Amino acid sequence: MDPHLLRTFVAVVDEASFSAAAGSLGYTQSAVSQHIAALEADLGAPLLTRRPVAPTAAGARLMEHARPLLLRLDAARADLARLNEAPAQGISLACTPLARPALLSVPLPGRAPRLRVLGRKEALRAVTAGDVDLALVDGAAAPSDPLALADLGPLTTRRVTEGPLAVALPLGHPLARRRSVRLADLAEAHWIDAPDTGVELSRLRVAAGSDGFRARMTYEGTDVLTLGALIAAGHGLALLPEALVARLDGVAATGISAPRIVHRVEVVHGRLPAGAAAEWAERVGSGEGPAT
Repeated sequence: MDPHLLRTFVAVVDEASFSAAAGSLGYTQSAVSQHIAALEADLGAPLLTRRPVAPTAAGARLMEHARPLLLRLDAARADLARLNEAPAQGISLACTPLARPALLSVPLPGRAPRLRVLGRKEALRAVTAGDVDLALVDGAAAPSDPLALADLGPLTTRRVTEGPLAVALPLGHPLARRRSVRLADLAEAHWIDAPDTGVELSRLRVAAGSDGFRARMTYEGTDVLTLGALIAAGHGLALLPEALVARLDGVAATGISAPRIVHRVEVVHGRLPAGAAAEWAERVGSGEGPAT
């Protein structure tokens, strides 16, 4: 399977248009059509309907494999490129919004370090593809368990911090004065789906063993203060690190009595050459504090 043809296929599906995909890839529309025809001939199945442009059943199944395959190819290219690079004096780092406090534990070394705040999927893709040296990624997990991260390539992960989670709710909410609550008891509450700034609702369903936890609204940003304002205004609840909730105006924190679930931050990276990035990953992963 030619990866160039696969990239064209993904672009057509994303754009839902042959002409728009041609524009984004820098090809002619005729070249895009030829790529799709060649891929369909190779796989022996029609992958796209033309009016409207949409994946067939075979095309939808191929899309499930296409992005991870292309990302693994990018990761391999980045990994080999690093073999010929001199050790960097600074580091480039991706960080999810709720992992940012972990940055305070070990200062970023070198000259002009570069930091990007990204959503969870974007941060993992960036480190897998070699766009950044490392990523700090957060999520919910059972105590001492690693995060359930997508298998995107040969990545190394190490624990940085773990801490308690709490339900973030408006100060006037009936549960605001409760010390703790069972997560399953909130399955039918109004929730904000904030996949990059709160614990994903899909993770709550797994943890509580419930098919509830439906979103009343969706927040697609990475600004935690905006999420806090939405909670304070009564738009819904979110599960956040307990220490963070204490800093949000108009928001109360109620602990989780069951199940046992914590907020965990991990450092994620591929093979790192000796230098600032490798030293920082070792220090932050060992829980070492700032140098004195």
